[in-house]
Amino acid sequence: MKKHSKHRRSSKAGLPPGSLVHIGDESAVTRIHGIRYNERGGQRLPIPDADHLPVPGEEGILWLQVQGVNDARIIEKLGHRFRLHPLLLEDVMSTDQRPKIEDYGDHLFIVMRSLEWVRGSGVIQKQIALVLGKGYVISFEEGDSELSFTSVVGRILDHRGRVCEQEADYLAYSLIDSVVDHYFAVLESVSDEIEALEEEVLTGKEGLLSRIHYLKRELIVLRKSIWPLREALVFMERQHSTLISSELTLFFRDIYDHTIHIVDTIESFRDMLSGLLDVHLSSISTRLNQVMKVLTVITTIFMPLTLLTGLYGMNFHYMPELQSPWGYPAVLCAMALITGGMVWFFKRIGWL
Repeated sequence: MKKHSKHRRSSKAGLPPGSLVHIGDESAVTRIHGIRYNERGGQRLPIPDADHLPVPGEEGILWLQVQGVNDARIIEKLGHRFRLHPLLLEDVMSTDQRPKIEDYGDHLFIVMRSLEWVRGSGVIQKQIALVLGKGYVISFEEGDSELSFTSVVGRILDHRGRVCEQEADYLAYSLIDSVVDHYFAVLESVSDEIEALEEEVLTGKEGLLSRIHYLKRELIVLRKSIWPLREALVFMERQHSTLISSELTLFFRDIYDHTIHIVDTIESFRDMLSGLLDVHLSSISTRLNQVMKVLTVITTIFMPLTLLTGLYGMNFHYMPELQSPWGYPAVLCAMALITGGMVWFFKRIGWL
């Protein structure tokens, strides 16, 4: 995978609060897409540059999609146009934020993690930030990959669902719900990986230890990305802001229940992987014991034979058996009887 240059958080050391320094991938290009809609439907807004930003109006709800957050000039112009707090803009450009919600009075700031499972690469995550204000929503997406809310855009432009008949808070709910719904797709992919591991562990396939630890690390990433989101959803459900109507209480409670379900599923997956790790290590130990048992049986069988050959290999002058014409066949017969008797004994006790 190609690595892009990144700014680290240490680059902000010593700067005053609210300084717009991008933390994250520097390869993205900042673009702005606009949609305005009302009960009659929605339409896209041409936005040639940050100097021609639309503003909320009485003719409908404004939704601005900002793709790529590394251009401080554009982010600052957005902040001036919508009177966003400088600390909010700083968090938008710092793409290592934990999921949270902050109330700035006339607008709410919500941070989430968008997750995607890519086979061979694991969990790919990016930061998504939402600003909910009176009559508008601004979504900020990290990176320059495909936009995350194509389904919501389609519902607005095709006038499907309830989005066009509702206020901006319902749009914010729809965007959060879209992000959370994608978590279930990630969990399904992880579940498929665990099922494949279970079959391989039971068949005794080698090289599973690294894959088990890899999945456990990915589950830690999932948990860190989803667990804090519950606090934000509790805030939304309990209507601590006048920007959220009481009608949306049940809707946000439904998303909260989804996050609880997702977190419980992640914990179950972690327990399953711990069990698989124990089974895998036990199978390795069992195979090692089997090898040691075979080697022990072979060594035990050859010990009396080695004793006999060592005894008759001594260079004493007076050893009557050495002078007997039947001495050599007698020793071979004795060795054969000893070997056969020990093999029979080991089979009797189940070692062979």
